[in-house]
Amino acid sequence: MSDLQKKNAGEAAARYVEAGMVVGLGTGSTAAWFVKALAARNLPDLRCVPTSERTADLARELGLTLSTLEDTPRIDLTVDGADEIGPGLALIKGGGAALLREKLVWEASARCICIADAAKVVPALGTFPLPIEVVAFGHKTTANRIADVLADHDIGSPARVREAERGLIRTDGGNLIYDAACKLIADPARLAADMKSLTGVVEHGLFLDLTDLAVIGTDDGFETINP
Repeated sequence: MSDLQKKNAGEAAARYVEAGMVVGLGTGSTAAWFVKALAARNLPDLRCVPTSERTADLARELGLTLSTLEDTPRIDLTVDGADEIGPGLALIKGGGAALLREKLVWEASARCICIADAAKVVPALGTFPLPIEVVAFGHKTTANRIADVLADHDIGSPARVREAERGLIRTDGGNLIYDAACKLIADPARLAADMKSLTGVVEHGLFLDLTDLAVIGTDDGFETINP
């Protein structure tokens, strides 16, 4: 029933949007439901900043007016999904390989709402592999630096580069994604700081202190979680 839950979460979050807003559009299956629900509301004077080319294509097909961070550097509200929602609305994001653009949009937003199905709510972060976006040049050397940081956090498995049948997965910005099977992230804030300090790491999928509200879809509707 996760598709129904995702749909319910996306449609509920669309009700938080008001006419004239600049809205950040997330990436992923749950965010797609939000984009569809937002377009169906037909609110006047909306401008939307997509976090990926995939989302931009969907929004354009549905008739939403698109903008960029350059043209609209201050966003009123961003609505996006998550791969895990932990205590205090700490998130793991990046399963859709758009984490850098997502974080840029989130950090430019006055308010951020996370939408997800109920299974995404967890007692501690780490079961979902942590995405880490890295520069393609010298990425194997960067992976060694990442492994050292993970070991310092008692995470024994090295991060693995994300691949598909066509080869290495590249983000819209041309970077690569490494996924770290952490199992448990005991100190998300320290791990976030340590990862961000590494040369070659562009961004990581820990979204901390950025979420103002979570809208969780259920089979019957939705529930909300505050930080």
